[in-house]
Amino acid sequence: MAEIPEHLLKRAQAAREKAAAQKKTEGEDSAQSEKAEPAEEPEVEVVLTDENAEAALAILETALQGKILDSHIAPGRGLWIRVAIEDWRSAAKAAKESLDCKFFDWLSAIDWMPSPYGREHETEQDKITAEPEEHDEKEMEWGYTGGETRFQLICRVYSISRKIGVMIKADLPDSDPRALSLIPIYAGANWHEREAREMFGLTFDEHPDLRNIYLPGDFEGHPLRKDYPLLSRRMKPWPGIVDVELLPGDDE
Repeated sequence: MAEIPEHLLKRAQAAREKAAAQKKTEGEDSAQSEKAEPAEEPEVEVVLTDENAEAALAILETALQGKILDSHIAPGRGLWIRVAIEDWRSAAKAAKESLDCKFFDWLSAIDWMPSPYGREHETEQDKITAEPEEHDEKEMEWGYTGGETRFQLICRVYSISRKIGVMIKADLPDSDPRALSLIPIYAGANWHEREAREMFGLTFDEHPDLRNIYLPGDFEGHPLRKDYPLLSRRMKPWPGIVDVELLPGDDE
């Protein structure tokens, strides 16, 4: 038999070594994959804090001497407090003087009563697919800091120096919803209070001029109350609704 050239023997030996190394590597990978996967670590709940808001709340609690009925801190979004309606102006004054909240942002009211009309003012397109709505009487639910009455006053003031916004809320009596005007503290509250009176039927004592802004002087009712019927919506669909054309093959 002819002798096998040496270069072919070396090539064959290198191929065997390469195959052996590859087989060893595959065996190690297989052994590692067969090992039990480590148990997943339980998720740790991250509790967000806002030291700036906590410090602001402490200052207001001292300034108002226990008059804060409830409070809420939304980390990174500010501070909410609720006071009695008798302390409405005092809370605004404390925010301005103790927290340097010199910027008056806005003031309005909230009607927490569930609408007695349900969602009757939907578009005709919504009614086609919507399930029949149950008109069971719903209980009132309040947002941050809770509440006890149907109407609440709410205003937002801001401290540029402390970089903190404060929401002040107060429950209004159902029989006679009224509060002291904030104009002596924040002159910018003037037209906000006029709007709240016009839309919600509130009264602001010591306000110099509670005339309507949007509606005629003899207009009856308050459009932002939940029990105010939107009669125009019963006569025609919502503005902006367009005709929906059927696709080819759809039933007419």
